Amino acid sequence: MYKGAVVAAVVPAYKEEKMIARVIETMPAFVDHIVIVDDCSPDDTSGAVTRANDGRVTLIRHEINQGVGGAIITGHRTALELGSDVNVIMAGDAQMDPAYLPALLDRVVEDGYGFAKANRFYSPESFTGMPGYRVFGNIALSFITKLSSGYWNLFDPQNGYTAIRSEALRRVPLERVAKRYSFENDLLIHLNILQVSAVDVPIPAVYGDEVSSIRLGKVIPELVHRLTVGFWHRIWYRYVLWSFSPIALLLFLGLLFLGFGLIVTIWLFFQILGSVIATAATVMLAALPLMLGTQLLISALQLDIQATPSTPEHAPFVSR
Repeated sequence: MYKGAVVAAVVPAYKEEKMIARVIETMPAFVDHIVIVDDCSPDDTSGAVTRANDGRVTLIRHEINQGVGGAIITGHRTALELGSDVNVIMAGDAQMDPAYLPALLDRVVEDGYGFAKANRFYSPESFTGMPGYRVFGNIALSFITKLSSGYWNLFDPQNGYTAIRSEALRRVPLERVAKRYSFENDLLIHLNILQVSAVDVPIPAVYGDEVSSIRLGKVIPELVHRLTVGFWHRIWYRYVLWSFSPIALLLFLGLLFLGFGLIVTIWLFFQILGSVIATAATVMLAALPLMLGTQLLISALQLDIQATPSTPEHAPFVSR
């Protein structure tokens, strides 16, 4: 128990026979339950868990590989059944330093946030030694996720070192959350729809000798598709269906004007190629909708940023 809260660590594991015992051995004593989900590993990951012989461990083995998100979802559901107040995610490859777990938990247990996540890139020095393409990729992905999820105060969306209150987790339709590598991004979208307050916690990553099995050619299209669908899913539920917000009005009008302006601009371009002289009125017919549409979209963006759920809404846990 940590400051009055029952804590469960959810550990997704795939081919972690060599590292999983270390994860269990270094798990802090205040963690009440360790839910390890062996995602149909071809090695002896489950055997290594059993040999660790820790009474806090609950081992689940998937008969069919469901991806890291699927393993986390199974772990979350099991932890809730065990009576957890807060669920944290710990990687099965020991790349999440348990020494920083109190810093993550404090934001949820004491400060009242519903969700807290680690941020590896909390200072300019965090990018030192990282290839330029990875720096660009992380910044681009973070911005796209901000736009899709509505959490403009968060960075490093792929960081899975997180803590979430059970009250918030029970409200999330876990069966609808992505089960593969876009799990973290999709979860943020669902949390924003529910207006769960979220916060970043500066925590450095632990890099070992593990080789990533992520295939970018497969992951990137999945992420782009999930974030695009998730953006409109969030807009529909939060700003249209549940409360028709000015944000939705500005967004739809902005897209309408921008689209009309682009069509007229393209038509005007081909007219000029055909040696037709464009009049001032024709040019304004293209320029005015473009300017107005851009301004409306910027206004919608500003309001969406202001609507970020970043204010704690929960009371601290009382020691029991």
